[in-house]
Amino acid sequence: MNTKELLSKDSYWMKNGDVPIVLSTRVRLARNLADSTFPPDMKETEALKVEEKIAAPLREFDLEGERLTYLNLQELSAIEKRVLIEKHLISPAFADLGPGRGVAISDSHKFSIMVNEEDHLRIQVLLPGSSLWEAQKYAGIIDDYLEERLDIAYNKKFGYLTSCPTNVGTGLRISAMVHLPALVMTNQAQKVLGALPPLGLTVRGLYGEGSRASGNIFQISNQITLGKTEEDTIAHLEAVIRQLTEHELKAREVLKSDAPLITQDKVWRARGILEKARLLTAEETFSLLSEDRLGIDMEILPKVKADFVSLLINSLQGCLQYKTKRALDGHYLNFERANYLRQIYASAENDK
Repeated sequence: MNTKELLSKDSYWMKNGDVPIVLSTRVRLARNLADSTFPPDMKETEALKVEEKIAAPLREFDLEGERLTYLNLQELSAIEKRVLIEKHLISPAFADLGPGRGVAISDSHKFSIMVNEEDHLRIQVLLPGSSLWEAQKYAGIIDDYLEERLDIAYNKKFGYLTSCPTNVGTGLRISAMVHLPALVMTNQAQKVLGALPPLGLTVRGLYGEGSRASGNIFQISNQITLGKTEEDTIAHLEAVIRQLTEHELKAREVLKSDAPLITQDKVWRARGILEKARLLTAEETFSLLSEDRLGIDMEILPKVKADFVSLLINSLQGCLQYKTKRALDGHYLNFERANYLRQIYASAENDK
């Protein structure tokens, strides 16, 4: 698959359909080669050698009929890198690194492997809805494939060795992306989410560390990798996500019983703006789409054909620029964003 085809399509995890609250789940494994300097201390010549060593088996990989396309970061434009970041296929910091970096992406974007980010290998599986166990299964298959072909850094006492001490052990980071608009509207989000750090979990925004929780979307992920099995880590997060889901559903019932007219007015206003606006900022769009999705989930608003997450990601600057094939900023960017969404919502308006 060529680069244009790969980047133009929606990622599999963006197709969340009617799945409420838990939008997506991710499993990521950090691995390093035993005989090479770890990426933070690598020189350019060594980075290029490591990339070549890792890229070869990645190009031969096949899982359930899906092959990997390897993209050298130095050969990608700034807009192409931005699309990869917006679709969660690479990290924001990775895009700015020098030569010897690349990413292997499966046809559906279920699997992506960053080469020479913070670690030599960052294996990622990203799926829609609550799919942690399925994602772990796929990550394990990829991990086993690479361990058969590469000498991975492992210590019997500490487990997998990583650049950051917080990843030592299983090297596993798991996360769930959750949509919690009712908890935010009922002023319960801070209390509920504030209880998670003592449980060994972190709460971040849509794009991880340092990002804001735009659109009432939060990423919940594990903090501890040493001394816990992968199964224990996943079971723990899964249990917490179930509790968060219950809290959000109860908050929606409160809105329905205690503030039905206010809730209806809020979601219908959001729908009206999405249908008619000529200029929309990214922050405003995320807020409106969140309220609109709440209205759909509560059966107040008619459904739209496009998926919630797809609308969120495709309204971002990189994806809009890649789609329109021209640079966009200021009012031109806000105009194209509003135009894109207005076309989507025209079908919902006609179906009323």
